[in-house]
Amino acid sequence: MTNIVGRSVMFVVLLLAQVLVLNHVWLLGVATPMLYAYFAITFPRNSEKGLVLIWCFFLGLFIDIFSNTPGLAAASLTLIGMVQTYLVELFIPRDSVENLEVSAATLGWGKFSTLSAMLTALFCLVFFLLEAFNFFDWQLWLLRTVCSTALTMVLILAIESVRSK
Repeated sequence: MTNIVGRSVMFVVLLLAQVLVLNHVWLLGVATPMLYAYFAITFPRNSEKGLVLIWCFFLGLFIDIFSNTPGLAAASLTLIGMVQTYLVELFIPRDSVENLEVSAATLGWGKFSTLSAMLTALFCLVFFLLEAFNFFDWQLWLLRTVCSTALTMVLILAIESVRSK
């Protein structure tokens, strides 16, 4: 029960932070933080895959509704939710508990940073690829992907440093 309450609070906080603050941040016209990817990254090990996909889809859907990005966040975040359930198994020791929470405190900073960077890069890559839907200006597309990934990772690691204490 507390997991559902905690997830719901995280859902609402990340939704409000993204819609009210972070959508209005554009560094040099190319980078925007997409902190809501943190929601998909932190699902515990062996979470039910269907519920992870539903949570991620609805957070992406609400982000899309308030950000006027039809389907971009929902598709990208749902993909990250699907990949996270399999990718997290590569970073967690086999003899760990079944419902191990994905965080820097449990995985260590190196593994958590690597896992977060991989998922955030994939998220930004898919998001901006769907937004552009062509390779006409691929340098700008790549620049936006790299810069947004870096900015999002800075925020994720900052939140995780506060959360792990």
